[in-house]
Amino acid sequence: MQQNVLPKRIDSRAVEKSLRLWSGLIISFFVILHLINHTLGLISLEAMEGMRSYLSVIWFDFPGAALLVGAFLLHFLLSLFSLYSRSTLRMPLWEATQITLGVLIFPLILVHIVGTLGAGHIIGFQPTYEYVIFAIWVSNPILGFQQSIMLVIVWGHMCMGLHYWLRLKSWYSRWSPFLLGCAVVLPVIALLGFVRIGRELDRSHARSSEIQERVFGPFIKAEPELVANLYAIENNLYVIFGVLIVSVLVARFIRRLYRNRHGVYRLSILDGRTLSAPQGQTILETLRIAGIPHASVCGGRGRCTTCRVHVGEAIKELHPPGVVEQKALTRIRAEAEVRLACQTRPHKDLSVKPLLPPSATARDANKVGGIQGREQKIAIMFIDIRGSTKLGEEKLPYDVLFVLNQFFAEMAAALAETGGHYAQFTGDGLMGLYGIDGNIVKACRNAILGAAAMISRLEKLNARLKNELKEPLHMGIGVHAGEAIVGAMGPPSAQNFSAIGDVVNVTARLESKSKEYKCRLVLSKAVAEIAGVDASDHPAHSADVRGRDGNVDVFAVDDPRDLVVPATA
Repeated sequence: MQQNVLPKRIDSRAVEKSLRLWSGLIISFFVILHLINHTLGLISLEAMEGMRSYLSVIWFDFPGAALLVGAFLLHFLLSLFSLYSRSTLRMPLWEATQITLGVLIFPLILVHIVGTLGAGHIIGFQPTYEYVIFAIWVSNPILGFQQSIMLVIVWGHMCMGLHYWLRLKSWYSRWSPFLLGCAVVLPVIALLGFVRIGRELDRSHARSSEIQERVFGPFIKAEPELVANLYAIENNLYVIFGVLIVSVLVARFIRRLYRNRHGVYRLSILDGRTLSAPQGQTILETLRIAGIPHASVCGGRGRCTTCRVHVGEAIKELHPPGVVEQKALTRIRAEAEVRLACQTRPHKDLSVKPLLPPSATARDANKVGGIQGREQKIAIMFIDIRGSTKLGEEKLPYDVLFVLNQFFAEMAAALAETGGHYAQFTGDGLMGLYGIDGNIVKACRNAILGAAAMISRLEKLNARLKNELKEPLHMGIGVHAGEAIVGAMGPPSAQNFSAIGDVVNVTARLESKSKEYKCRLVLSKAVAEIAGVDASDHPAHSADVRGRDGNVDVFAVDDPRDLVVPATA
């Protein structure tokens, strides 16, 4: 098999993925605890304050506050980077919604962060629930409505992120109904708890100057310059947000101009179309820009494998898979020529074949499924027991099963000891492959040695079973070599490593010719020439193969042990 020759690069995408995941998990942990704290408002303000006092130990003081703010900031910047790094804004609706919500969180949460964490540290007080609810419910109801919208957006973004991460886990489908219920119920009862305390404070304390002075005392007593600095920080952060958004859009435009002027690659797809794309743009992005449907359950993050494509010989021109891609490909035991369209950035022309339909779902993410192979030269062997029907007439089914199991055990052992691979069971015969490592000369020599080993083992088996059988077992063998598609095939629940192609069909026909030629091995001339074996002492035939134009030159060998096989280094 050809190996990649291009140097392996530092996988920045793996670092980005880890940072996005862990910053998101930190935020999720905080948000879930925060909403649970809100739900205690259905009991009393004192219950809310009791839990808040414990949580403030984690999140209000250093290093918890730094960790939380850093996670929020990092997650926001990664959202902007994701927006920048995309070559196209064409994406599934869920993906666009998640990115939009992630970007909107920053301006909406500024007031809350500055008014609580910022004010608490700058002025020097603990922002209690009484202070917060007075500020955004009693004093400024519009601000309260805005913060409620912010809560829904944060929760929605968080739930979408967790869902599209966890749905690739095998256990998630069983727990998803319960988790969905929690995702719906928790924000509802959290808002109800917040509203209940807000209405209670509005009725009992809103007009009390004494209560307001106590709640906002730290602000009233603070130096005007400190309060002014708080408002200045908030306004400056809004300006920074606007500058960052504009910068990302401008940077995307500049990058697009740069890429278009510094080389393109052409992507050929199954329907005969050829797409042009700038170097550095992923295969998935190229397909999306062209409006061609292509599966991508995880949104192009390399978490699933539904966007997998077969790249064929182009594998030699591509950079090796990064950590994220390699982990996903290893999970499905993908062949070397299989790559993820969302992670592969070609710099030369190539042709791709999608391995899953555009409608693939999360259930397909970890399934091998379908044909995922490579084209290569291999030697193929078919064997078949002679007179198996008569054997079934003479013996009980269990006795027949015992004999067949003994036979297949010996044949499988002969394959294993000569470097062959057991590929298929075919009723009263089997199919073996030689040369899946890519060495066709060694494959052909080993196939001949394998046929010889099978004859020897069959003779020993007949000696052991002479009291069980009226007459010895006989077998026919066909060996041929040529180009075939080799790889994992079949339904996801019953995958096996096998081969398909014209050479497979021809070999099966050659095995059946052993009856006509009254020999035990029908060896194609092609195999003998590749192996460097002189079979001229054996009868030569030009076999007509049903369903195929042209005959195949073969040798009818009664005992393959008579063939002299050169040693392979």
